[in-house]
Amino acid sequence: MTTVVSLHNIDVSKFLAVLDTCKGNVYLVTREGDHLNLKSKLCQLIGLTQLIEGGRIAEAYILCDNPEDESKLFRFGLFGESGTKTA
Repeated sequence: MTTVVSLHNIDVSKFLAVLDTCKGNVYLVTREGDHLNLKSKLCQLIGLTQLIEGGRIAEAYILCDNPEDESKLFRFGLFGESGTKTA
């Protein structure tokens, strides 16, 4: 696994759309140390429902197997970019 990507106050629906474009495994790590593979829709449901406060993720961080996914999620967290290009 590579570098940690922190998440704070992100739009959950946009975040899930970006996850769908990731090539490798992406893990949500909770404060308790649980690692949930967000490529699994079941883990998305379980993990995100525990962390949602007012429609946004309260506190967690991300670990990525693929460096490209890490860059994509970092840009999303920093700038809110989806990582996909629109014409």
